[in-house]
Amino acid sequence: MGEEIIENTVELQPVERFQEFIDKSFLPILHRNVRKGDNFLVIDFKDLSLFDVDLAEYLLEKPEEAIAAAEQALAQIDLEGSPKVRARFANLPETRHLMIRDIRSKHLGKLYQSVGIVRQKSDVRPQVTNAKFECPSCGNVISILQIEQSFKEPSRCGCGRKGKFILVAKELVDAQGLVLEEAPENLSGGEQPKRMKVFLKDDLVSPLSERKTSPGSKITVVGITKEVPILTRTGATSTTFDLMIEANEVEASEETFLEVNITEEEERQIRELAADPKAMEKLIASVAPSIFGHEPIKEAILLQLVGGVHKRRSDGVMSRGDMHVLLCGDPGSGKSALLKRANTIAPKSRYVSGKGVSAAGLTASVVKDEFLRGWSLEAGAMVLASNGLCCIDEMDKISPEDRSAMHEAMENQTVSISKANIQATLIARTTVLAAANPKFGRFDPYGIIAEQIDLPPTLINRFDLIFTIKDLPDEKHDTQLASHMLNLHQSPETKEPEIDTNLLKKFIAYAKQKVFPKLTDGAIEEIKRYYIKMRLSGSTEEGFKTIPISARQLEALVRLSEAHARIRLGDEVTRKDSKNAIKILEYSLRDVGLDKETGKIDIDRIATGVSASARNSILIVKEIIADLEKKMGKTIPLEDVLAAAREKGISEDKVDETIEKLKRTGDLFEPKPGFVTKM
Repeated sequence: MGEEIIENTVELQPVERFQEFIDKSFLPILHRNVRKGDNFLVIDFKDLSLFDVDLAEYLLEKPEEAIAAAEQALAQIDLEGSPKVRARFANLPETRHLMIRDIRSKHLGKLYQSVGIVRQKSDVRPQVTNAKFECPSCGNVISILQIEQSFKEPSRCGCGRKGKFILVAKELVDAQGLVLEEAPENLSGGEQPKRMKVFLKDDLVSPLSERKTSPGSKITVVGITKEVPILTRTGATSTTFDLMIEANEVEASEETFLEVNITEEEERQIRELAADPKAMEKLIASVAPSIFGHEPIKEAILLQLVGGVHKRRSDGVMSRGDMHVLLCGDPGSGKSALLKRANTIAPKSRYVSGKGVSAAGLTASVVKDEFLRGWSLEAGAMVLASNGLCCIDEMDKISPEDRSAMHEAMENQTVSISKANIQATLIARTTVLAAANPKFGRFDPYGIIAEQIDLPPTLINRFDLIFTIKDLPDEKHDTQLASHMLNLHQSPETKEPEIDTNLLKKFIAYAKQKVFPKLTDGAIEEIKRYYIKMRLSGSTEEGFKTIPISARQLEALVRLSEAHARIRLGDEVTRKDSKNAIKILEYSLRDVGLDKETGKIDIDRIATGVSASARNSILIVKEIIADLEKKMGKTIPLEDVLAAAREKGISEDKVDETIEKLKRTGDLFEPKPGFVTKM
């Protein structure tokens, strides 16, 4: 009996109660919003329940009536321009947080809060909310509220006329459909993420909130669960209904580096940390404390997370500030663990792996939009991780045609798509951290490293830093590694990072948001001197040149130097920053690009797959064959080629290898055993 009385009192005066509540707490905010042109008021549910528990309960149980009452109360407040102000409710209690997979028929018509990732987004379309009809017989104007999916006309007029009414006017609002998918971190085991349609209208479709709801964003939706009739092929309504959430409020819940909120206390801690002389060592130690060794790689990952500075030139060309890092190593050397850890540090990141990746999953795909008809774009991992990090594990297992989709995203930081009448260019300002295994599963310590990385040279060339992780038996190293790992298993708490993960996240975000260092003359001079020294060191007495470094590495040096300055929170890139950048690039180049025959670094080993010394022997063998062709005619014995090459100081093995290469490229062929002919 008592409950009935409470409900009646609320039902009698929800408008007055809302008016009292808004007058008490929200008037200044409301006036400020309207002045800014934001015709809505976001009300925190906690404030409402503190003011009136029954009113809050009424909102949860009968949201449509309660929201209408709140908007009526807002309409009675005198505002400049007297706009129609919408009431939005946020921050529902824990009991009203609902996973998409748990929505059932008992939840229909009530207010709930769900979290998910936007997978698809349709275009904005106008929707009729109210229509006015005129009766041709008596001139009476009838107003019909359009609440349902189908357009309703009046059935009859007061004068007795039925049908054929004239539509005089209609009120329209913007409407848009989203497809919300459960966030992967909320799922356990082998569950497939469930999807739900979300319907947005009015100010939830404004350009400002458009950015919040772009595909890939993680959002919190407060809304009313509704059923949508499904029509059968015959046009009749089916007995099963589809579900939809009519959104009342949408908030972005996943932040990129640029949106992380940093309190004054945290800013003080960040500045203290940056001023510490051992800051770099502490940060590197905190990148992946559970993984033993690999300091240069941890440093590279830290620099990659902070990144260089994006620059837009006057001619509109963007130069990217994001660095890409490739780890190529023996199985069980901790590559995946490093990737997983980087994935947790970055505020916005995606992790994909090997065979489970397609070109559409990496970049973007066009899918048929069932919700509002037509086609819509579905973003892939590299677009979803824009302004964040994309970790790609087992990169060598991705099929070549799928891998080629990454070229544009890595260099130009865009994804162009032209399918099914959709021509779009999506922005993918993504940093890529990739891991791959060597061609034969394990590195051959005596072979050429570059030949063992099973990736196309064009793709390898996009990476600023490449590290090889070799797993060679070494008593001292193995003892330390075994102790480290076994201690971790014995007491997992022992290797707590020096800097808490949350603070490390905030530190990186602060550096990206606030610090944009400029290159000083000293830093430029240092980079230039190293670049020219390396270019000149390529020439050798044998008359051929190795190319130890290319312009791509020059840009990488600039990005690395800027990242070093950012970690210090410095406004200028100093000579010392450049020296540190040179040190890490040199480590990477020596690791991958060292030509054992000449003892020099040769970037061509990585960039083109053919080293300078190999290219030189190809030229000599071609010359020999051309000379012999003039003397002997088309068919040349192999013995003569070997003898002439021996005189020029090229070993028999080298000649055999070169002739094999030329046969593969189609420059030579063997008409009969022991003879070669030029094509």
